[in-house]
Amino acid sequence: MLYDEFMEREENKKLTERELQVMYYVAEGLNNYEVAERMYLSVHTIKAHLESIYSKLSVHNKIQALVYAIKNKLINLD
Repeated sequence: MLYDEFMEREENKKLTERELQVMYYVAEGLNNYEVAERMYLSVHTIKAHLESIYSKLSVHNKIQALVYAIKNKLINLD
């Protein structure tokens, strides 16, 4: 799925654009350092975004966030 298509989904509105971008890259299999590099941010900032995502989705880690995202069709693995 293209990033633009991912951003247009109504379900993604509760997360900020940056948080959605982080989630998109996590779903692509990138680790925190790779996400930070891709987004031109620090690893600390990526971790802060992830903590915000976990809070908003009521989950505790990346795996749970990805499961939530898949179950709620926030991301498409095709």
